[in-house]
Amino acid sequence: MKRTFADLHLRVNPKDAQATQRVIEKAAKLGYNAISIPFTGQLEEDQTNALKAACTQVGLDFLVRADFKPRNQEDLMRFLRKVRRKVEVICIVCDNKEIARQAAKDHRVDLVNFPSLDYHKRFFDRAEAELASCSQTALEVDVKPLLTLEGPPRVRLLSSLRREVGIAREFHVSVVVSSGVSETALMRMPRDMASLAYLFGLNETDALDTVSSNPMAIVQRNREKLGAAFVAPGIRVVKEGKQN
Repeated sequence: MKRTFADLHLRVNPKDAQATQRVIEKAAKLGYNAISIPFTGQLEEDQTNALKAACTQVGLDFLVRADFKPRNQEDLMRFLRKVRRKVEVICIVCDNKEIARQAAKDHRVDLVNFPSLDYHKRFFDRAEAELASCSQTALEVDVKPLLTLEGPPRVRLLSSLRREVGIAREFHVSVVVSSGVSETALMRMPRDMASLAYLFGLNETDALDTVSSNPMAIVQRNREKLGAAFVAPGIRVVKEGKQN
C-alpha cells in the first residue's frame, strides 16, 4: 500500500507569504502528501484558508497545527480549552518536568516536543512514557539539530534521542519524526527523514511509520472528532431523524 508522507513541523512564519510559498512548493517536490506550519500565536481563519488553498494548488493536504509553550499547568489548561476544537494537531513544547507530565497525561495533547539540547532538560523518561501511552500522546522528534550540529553536541543529542525513542517503543508510544526546519535548504525527502530515524534504533518499517502512518493517524483521529457526527469516543451520529 502506498504511504502518505507528512511533515508536521515546518517552522516558517505563516505571515511571510513568500517564504511560506517556497516551503510549500519544496515540500510537494520532495514527495510529501501533507504538511503543517504551526501557529504559535492567534489562529486566524483567513490565514489558515490561504495556506490550505496554497497547498491544494500543489497537491498537498494542509494540517492545522498549534504549538504552545506553557508557563505552568493553568496556562496549559487555558490553551487546550481554547484551541482543541479549532485545530487538527496540538503540540506542547516542554521545558520543565511539570509541564511535560501534565501534557503527557492529557488526551487533548497530540505531541510533546523537547527542544533542549541539554540532556538534563529533556524530560521524556519512563514515567513520561507511561502517561503518554494512556493518553495517545506522541513523542515528536525534530531532525534539524541532527543536520546542523557537529561533533560532541551532535553525539550527545543522538544518544538522548536513542534513549527516548527506545523508552517510547517500550511503552508503545507513537514516535513522529518532523523536520523542524525554517529554510528550504534543510528540507529532506520523506525517506531521507526516515533514514535518520534508523539512527534511533528503529527498523525500516518503524522508521517509515514515523513520517507517514504515525502522524497521519493523529490527523485522522482529530478530524473525526472535529466532524459534525462526533459525539464522544466510540459514539457518532449516523442519521438524524425528523421530529414530528
